[in-house]
Amino acid sequence: MDLRKIKKLIDLLEESNLAELEIKEGEEVVRLSRVPRNTAPAAAAAPAAAPIAVAPAPAAAVVETPTADALPAGHVVKAPMVGTFYESASPGTPAFVKVGQQVQAGETLGIIEAMKMFNQIEADVAGTVQAILVKNGQPVEFDEPMFVIA
Repeated sequence: MDLRKIKKLIDLLEESNLAELEIKEGEEVVRLSRVPRNTAPAAAAAPAAAPIAVAPAPAAAVVETPTADALPAGHVVKAPMVGTFYESASPGTPAFVKVGQQVQAGETLGIIEAMKMFNQIEADVAGTVQAILVKNGQPVEFDEPMFVIA
């Protein structure tokens, strides 16, 4: 989907009273949602509700996102966008990080491919990688926990 179309959808969402908008074009899906400006985000006010399935996808596996209680202690690095996670720069090369590895702030932890663009996911704190919560080639959602660094 063209970036101009996405910007137009954002403008339409802002001008309307809708809280969420999802558009499908062939295999591509764009979901936009917003929180009213005068309220706190729902995640801060109450525990997250189970996602509502619009239409079941045939032969799709259900992937459960770990809850905050199930994560190891430490700083959680979350996905900044929707896309496909890759643990290395190219197939056959070693992963950027492994569990137990020391990382510095700004060090690359992985890559998310979104709309044919490869975006580096960087550590925002220094520490030891306690957990890698996503698998190579796995689709990730916005704000999904990906790494735990302590």
